Amino acid sequence: MTNLKVHAPTQADFDGDLASLRGDCARMAPRWTAPDRDAARPVSPSLIHGVSVPPSSARLLDGMSEYGD
Repeated sequence: MTNLKVHAPTQADFDGDLASLRGDCARMAPRWTAPDRDAARPVSPSLIHGVSVPPSSARLLDGMSEYGD
């Protein structure tokens, strides 16, 4: 079955304050569901092989300023 409900997009307030951010989050929260919480299980070190980052993502991150600049 197709969901025919259409929600009008709201404008993002990039220059807003914390209250604006909290309001945005409150409007989005009903659409999100949290997964059932499972107990975290330890992972064997032999299964950890590092992280692969595509070159385009690495260049993007390299071009960003450091936190606190």
